[in-house]
Order: sequence, then C-alpha cells, then structure tokens
Amino acid sequence: MTYTYEYPRPSLTVDCIIFGLDETGRLKVLLIQRAKNPFKDHWALPGGFVDMDEDLEAAALRELKEETGVENVFIEQLFTFGTPSRDPRGRVVSVAYFALVNLAEHQLGADTDAQDVRWYALDELPDLAFDHAVILETAISRLRGKVRYQPIGFELLPDSFTLTQLQTLYETILGKDLNKRNFRTKILKMGILAEDKMLRGVAHRPAQMYRFDQQKYDDYLKKGFNFEI
Repeated sequence: MTYTYEYPRPSLTVDCIIFGLDETGRLKVLLIQRAKNPFKDHWALPGGFVDMDEDLEAAALRELKEETGVENVFIEQLFTFGTPSRDPRGRVVSVAYFALVNLAEHQLGADTDAQDVRWYALDELPDLAFDHAVILETAISRLRGKVRYQPIGFELLPDSFTLTQLQTLYETILGKDLNKRNFRTKILKMGILAEDKMLRGVAHRPAQMYRFDQQKYDDYLKKGFNFEI
C-alpha cells in the first residue's frame, strides 16, 4: 500500500565549517567557490544535499571530501538552520557541522560542485553565499565558548610547539590579548603539557617546546574544565 504524506517536505542539506591555523598563527576557515547556480562563483561553506538513505554525519563527511579533498576529520554537530528564505531554490533546512584541523596536514582539491577551494583568514572573508555568514558566526561563537571548558590546540597545532604559539592560538580564537604570565601559569597547572625539545637556531634565546600529554588531554576532553582567562 502506498502511503501518501499530507505535509510538504523540505529538502535537507549539511554544511561544514572547518577551522585551521596557519604558520603565522592566523585562524582560517575552509571555503569553496561554487561552480553552479544559485550563487555561482560565490564563496561558500562546503556542503550539499543529504541522500535519502544517508546518515547526516556521513553526508557531511562525504560532501567535505568531494568538494575539498579533506577527509579523516572529527566533526561535531553545530546547529540547524531553517529560515524559510535561506535558499532561493525552495524550503531547505541545513544541519551544520564544524571541526578543528591542522591546516598543514590536509591537501586541498576542488571537485563536484566546487570550482576552487581555499583557506580564508577570518579577517579577510569574501561575501558568502546563502546564510553562510550567519552559520560561520555561530561556529565562531561556539569555538570561543569551547575554549572555556575544553582544551583546544591538539587538532590545530603541530606536534611540538611553544607556549607562545599556544597563547597566540587562544588569543586568535578569543579575539583579545591575554596576560602572558597568567596564561602560562594556568595552562601549565593543568598538567596537559609535557616538555619536549628546545627550539634552537633562532635570534633569541632557545625556547622550550611542548607537546600534549595525550592521556591527560583526553581526560580533560571527557570531563571538561573551567578555563577562565
């Protein structure tokens, strides 16, 4: 027996907000240049329509790989965006996911609906298609809240880093300068860092390098903390 559904059914899409840190310490987001209408040639977040037999997260990871070449990342669900006029093609609801990655570890390659893919610094963004500026701002707000209750850095920083690099990461995410002594005291007191080699061959005196203690880092990820700076 064929079932007749009495209500109109909106389309469902997924969008991906992928943050990465470049070698200068600037926080960037991954964008694609659309190859098709609507918003042809405009820059947008990677994403697309969910297949009928597809899990939401699987759809997000598939679209991310197809349009940018980025794969093997851990994504978290951010929010659902459903303003009726957000897509000129009709009633489209989007579930957004976000991730933090080490930018240097992912090689980009535009494909399917994307004619180009690039990392853009948050202070140099182009005009974005659809309501993607709103989605991105929501992701940035979530990221700024996240640094307060979970350690962030393992996904963005190289394996070995200085405390200055780690502080620059927090300052970039929070959008403000932090007191150097207070930051170092608090981060070291947490016990999630282990001393690594010394950074030599630079103009100033050698700097201590650190790495994340994986077990202690994972423990903090599970239980959280309150890291007021």
